[in-house]
Amino acid sequence: MQSAASHDLAAGRRTKPSGRRVTLLWSMALLAGASLAMPLCAHAADKHQIARGKYLVTFGSCTDCHTPGSFFGKPDMSKYLGGSDVGFAIPHLGVFVGPNLTPDKATGLGNWTTAQIVNAFTKGQTPQGRTLAPVMPWHAYANLTKSDALAIAAYLKSLPAVSHQVAGPFGPNETPTTFVMAVIPGAVYAKLSNPPPPAAPPPAATQMAPPAAPAPAASPSPAAPAAPAAK
Repeated sequence: MQSAASHDLAAGRRTKPSGRRVTLLWSMALLAGASLAMPLCAHAADKHQIARGKYLVTFGSCTDCHTPGSFFGKPDMSKYLGGSDVGFAIPHLGVFVGPNLTPDKATGLGNWTTAQIVNAFTKGQTPQGRTLAPVMPWHAYANLTKSDALAIAAYLKSLPAVSHQVAGPFGPNETPTTFVMAVIPGAVYAKLSNPPPPAAPPPAATQMAPPAAPAPAASPSPAAPAAPAAK
């Protein structure tokens, strides 16, 4: 037996959809739209968070201690935040080199979670349980808002991975293999052998002057009169 709806279709008449069917269709359309909009919103939120993290990292000048060459005035931007080449000496503790902050799994933070990264720069604790050296100003970063701390972690995770294993840390009785920055008494500094000053730069090129005119030939001196003969 055919239903009334199929009988109406066979007769060439249109049937009006029920209210329940209309509600179902609208719900499906709304869910489809939401499923498309959610990734776009999440992507926009991620871009905003990463941009905020970049601003904070740049403003905090993290590159000084974590990019090689920075302390020499020539940061190697191909290894941006990939770890320093200068260590900080702390009396009775040793020498500590700014580590690689990029998401490289072997030499950087690639195996760290977002929470572990945040704990490191706001609480001074690494996933291995080590307390960061006092030269790392985590006490100051502990005042960051949660959203700003998460933004910094998101930015660090977005960086290109740099494979660069920094040296150290070196114990108080070990010889560092890097350059070292240290705070020392003035009397000790005065006894250090200072390197010679850099060579003076070559003089600036100047326009060539025309060759000097040759000096006039000296005229022969007149002969002195002969002395009178003695009588």
